[in-house]
Amino acid sequence: MSKPIASYSPFRRAGATVYCSGQIPLIPETGELLQGTLAQEVDRAIDNLAAVLAAAGSGLDRVVKTTVFLIDPRDYAEMDSAYKARFADPLPAREAVFVSGLPKQARVEISAIACD
Repeated sequence: MSKPIASYSPFRRAGATVYCSGQIPLIPETGELLQGTLAQEVDRAIDNLAAVLAAAGSGLDRVVKTTVFLIDPRDYAEMDSAYKARFADPLPAREAVFVSGLPKQARVEISAIACD
């Protein structure tokens, strides 16, 4: 799990619910942003999310809701395809939000709510 890049916790618990902060496609070993296709960046962000969930005693299979932040609406289809490959049915509830910028100039960020 990467060290946070600002003043926040990677996750917080409230009862049996785990709230995960947004994850961008940082490479944990270097702290650098992955530069690749959007699908590769989504996959790296989900890998980072999985590491946070594991630290919290949960996993991707326990995610009930996600929020995906994108800076370019044209990236939606590629994000959706990469995202769907990582989550099993029933898929988590999700919204996608288009924003003008993300930390470290990332193109995608994903946050999640899961059960423990």
